[in-house]
Amino acid sequence: MIHGNSSSKEVFRNQYDGRIGETFHCIAMDLPGHGGSGDARDPEATYWMPGYADVALELMEKLGIAQYAILGWSLGGHIGLEMIARSDAPTGLMISGSPPFGPTDESVESGFKTNDHMHLAGQRDLTPDEVEAYAHATCGINAPFETFLSEAVARTDGRARELMFSRLTADGTVNQQEAAVASRVPFAIVNGETDQFINNDFIAALPYGDLWEGKVHLLPGIGHAPFWEAPKTFDPILERFLASI
Repeated sequence: MIHGNSSSKEVFRNQYDGRIGETFHCIAMDLPGHGGSGDARDPEATYWMPGYADVALELMEKLGIAQYAILGWSLGGHIGLEMIARSDAPTGLMISGSPPFGPTDESVESGFKTNDHMHLAGQRDLTPDEVEAYAHATCGINAPFETFLSEAVARTDGRARELMFSRLTADGTVNQQEAAVASRVPFAIVNGETDQFINNDFIAALPYGDLWEGKVHLLPGIGHAPFWEAPKTFDPILERFLASI
């Protein structure tokens, strides 16, 4: 389970402490510069999607787990796309809130929406008010809110936001759109229909070669983090996906 930008592993609490965790061996990690993990020793090498993917792959190798499925949210979904393009270890990938963009600024702009909070995703320093605004927006305007969500934003190394966003399509990154369209593993997309950060029309229009159940799953009335906002709706879909692989 790989969390999003300026978040932490606790955002998946409903899953690993719930029925999903009772059925499957769940591993939720804090990315470098986030949550309980230390700041990166080499920010330039770590704070971008390939760097995070390398960290996640190395973690699973160190744990001795040869094969595993990935649930990636927002930034975590983009990291998952990097991982399936770099390694044969992942056996399936579900992403949420992660538009698979191509290696151009135009594609990135098409995949995301412009809103009052989007610029904060790449801003190094945040005021207390901006921390609260970003935390509420990313978990979903109507989602339950707990203090750990804003604490995670405040704790995040600001360099992680700044460096990651400045190199979304830099040399060395995987073509996210190509990785999604031609995924070699079962690939699922589950998004909130009212997600204010992503363009669901862009995501649904991509010519996927083998999308799980043949569709992008859209959860009505749900925002950017459906697994947190509506676990009773999200978890049966995740469970069905995991059981299918």
